[in-house]
Amino acid sequence: MKITKLNLYKILPRWLFLKVETDEGVSGWGEPIVEGRADTVRACVEELSQYMVGKDPRRIEDHWQVLYRGGFYRGGPILMSAISGIEQALWDIKGKWHGLPVFDMLGGAARNKVRVYAWIGGDRPRDVALAAKEKKDAGLTAIKMNGTEEMHYIDSLAKVDAVLNRVAAVREAVGPDFGIGIDFHGRVHRAMAKILVKELEPYRPMFIEEPVLPENQEVLREITRHTTIPIATGERQYTRWGFKQMLMDGYVDIIQPDLSHAGGILEVKKIASMAEAFDVAVAPHSPLGPINLASSLQLDACTPNVVIQEQSLGIHYNRGGDLLDYLANLEVFRYEAGFVNIPNGPGLGD
Repeated sequence: MKITKLNLYKILPRWLFLKVETDEGVSGWGEPIVEGRADTVRACVEELSQYMVGKDPRRIEDHWQVLYRGGFYRGGPILMSAISGIEQALWDIKGKWHGLPVFDMLGGAARNKVRVYAWIGGDRPRDVALAAKEKKDAGLTAIKMNGTEEMHYIDSLAKVDAVLNRVAAVREAVGPDFGIGIDFHGRVHRAMAKILVKELEPYRPMFIEEPVLPENQEVLREITRHTTIPIATGERQYTRWGFKQMLMDGYVDIIQPDLSHAGGILEVKKIASMAEAFDVAVAPHSPLGPINLASSLQLDACTPNVVIQEQSLGIHYNRGGDLLDYLANLEVFRYEAGFVNIPNGPGLGD
């Protein structure tokens, strides 16, 4: 079997899909994307396609190593997202060729369903409370919310109080047993972070995500000394080498690799195995499209330390298109009692 063509499709709201075709008539899909940089990633995939055409798509590890190590400058969001999308498509082809879901080629299923959470928007306490209640009523058991109003930088006690008001409103709306993740996108000032995490403890968040920027990871060590709330981060790390020091330092409780940024399915499986050795949980990042989510669910199936899966249905970024708009089978990602069943069709699933 040989690869004959790589086709790219830029679609709303902000996604890039990749179709890899072969001379045997078997094709596979991937999602190579950096949010807001679709054209840049497209150019990278097109450059890498010069190597891929004519190759056997089933030699996934071999091709990954060539694409990653083939240049003097390695890693970074653009290259790794391009490699990630190609790698997903190769697994899709291999699974279809053998008639197996990807998880069966990576050790087999450790579960047949996974808990999922949804994003809620709104920039005032009342708005997020209503949105959270709607998600609970729709059958979810967890949500994630912005930690700041209009994405402000938290650099004062007044802004800390605003966060507390938002979280308090959500907790009151959904009750004590509902999961609440709080994403700060790295926008908390170091001094305020120590105060904020302590003040959030009575509301028992599921996790605090990216309180500081990834380039300031050393601050997390100090933050963890001031709270019992689990700290989550990792969406802006690319490959296992990006996670190595984080895991060794021991200040992260949940890592959040993105299968469209961190090297693809097998690379994130390796990252998750590293995390398992440190008793660190995995919650894959996925505010993206259906191929990214399908790939993530294949990983979730065979990765015992995955605790929850992000999904983008109804997220505020999805303007002009949503998660289910490009699916032939709208039931494939349907959640029930807060869980989604793992698709078990060949490749990335039905």
